[in-house]
Amino acid sequence: MRGAAARRAKEWARRAPLLPALVFLIIVTQLPFVATVVLSFTRWNALAPDRRGFAALDNYAAVFTDPALRASVATTVLLTVTVVLVSLVLGLGLALLLDRKFFGRGLVRTLLITPFLVVPVAAALLWKHALYNASYGLLNGALTAVWRLFGSDGAPQPDWMTSSPLAAVETALIWQWTPFMMLILLAGLQSRPADAIEAARMDGAGTFAIFRYLTLPHLRRYLELAALLGTVYVVQNFDAVFTITSGGLGTATLPYTLYQTFYQAHDYGRASAQGVVVVLCSLLVATFALRTVSSLLREEITR
Repeated sequence: MRGAAARRAKEWARRAPLLPALVFLIIVTQLPFVATVVLSFTRWNALAPDRRGFAALDNYAAVFTDPALRASVATTVLLTVTVVLVSLVLGLGLALLLDRKFFGRGLVRTLLITPFLVVPVAAALLWKHALYNASYGLLNGALTAVWRLFGSDGAPQPDWMTSSPLAAVETALIWQWTPFMMLILLAGLQSRPADAIEAARMDGAGTFAIFRYLTLPHLRRYLELAALLGTVYVVQNFDAVFTITSGGLGTATLPYTLYQTFYQAHDYGRASAQGVVVVLCSLLVATFALRTVSSLLREEITR
């Protein structure tokens, strides 16, 4: 009994320094979420203060039957899948290039990581004004320069944000998230067993065969992790949609629809219900991401 009590005392002594951080984390994250859940069961619209009261499941029923919300769900899924898949493919290509030794590799790696370090709003403003603008943007300026090379002044000057609004948002997000995918996949490439690759080369295996039968299976966990983490973050993206298109022309995603419900319609109860639904969906994806991380850690420990 004394031994068990002493062991428990030692365990609590080790955990005690973490308790303030745990309490702070609960206050900052869990209490606001509990308040949001409580608000999701209330009828609270600032434009009709006299009708405030208990709404039961009415807000959730409105959330799942709202056509605008269903459209934003479809837009969110399409945008997330496109950004994650294209970023994965580009990130894999860049990781394979950076896995090779060449002069200036450190500088190139730093430059490729830079887009991920840019503040999301600043990145969206960069794409909106410096690249997409129909009057002075770089894209239309490049089209004008190419047409003038061939002696023509009639270069097309499309309004990228109007003609292809969703693609404009996706391109900006792909530019920003490709370095994130590259970093994860590059870490996976550098953890490959070098002896297995050397043995395959000595047996006459070519570059493509090594990639297909050794590199790609080894990267499977890292690809899953990058895709899941990218999905968790991209599905919550608000900055690019708000800055580039203001949610118009079919680009309203779930976070932007929640913003409209809360700040424009002032329906706090329904906005809270939408927030709870978004958080639960994000937690579902995050659970798979955590399982993938745990499996990766177990594999590293057993090596």
